[in-house]
Amino acid sequence: MQNIDHIGIAVKKLADSIPLFEKLLNTICYKTETVDGEKVNTAFFKTGETKIELLESESPDGIIARFIEKKGEGLHHIAFEVADIESEMMRLKQEGFVLLNEHPKKGADNKLVCFLHPKTTNAVLIEICQTVK
Repeated sequence: MQNIDHIGIAVKKLADSIPLFEKLLNTICYKTETVDGEKVNTAFFKTGETKIELLESESPDGIIARFIEKKGEGLHHIAFEVADIESEMMRLKQEGFVLLNEHPKKGADNKLVCFLHPKTTNAVLIEICQTVK
């Protein structure tokens, strides 16, 4: 793993949370994007070398809505950048981690992504991601 790419934070409404994080981080939201496959709207902020990604559910039955219903708004995942997502997925699987998807899928911010089951990572949802070239 190369570095922390971003920290994902689940929020109820981007319209409320974007201004809050702009004030908190003293920077503007530089990008919003919808990830149709996950039913998620995202907003990105850059702070130093790390990005903050706000995640809002597009639907009441979406994964982020279910997360917020269960745990409330807050930290959703930590994403680590990798050079070769397929080989890193194989390595992690061989090390005993449970992958939530068998193949990389398209994520926000021009990334291929894979999530690791929190039961195998001390209850923290971990994402590995690779920039699509």
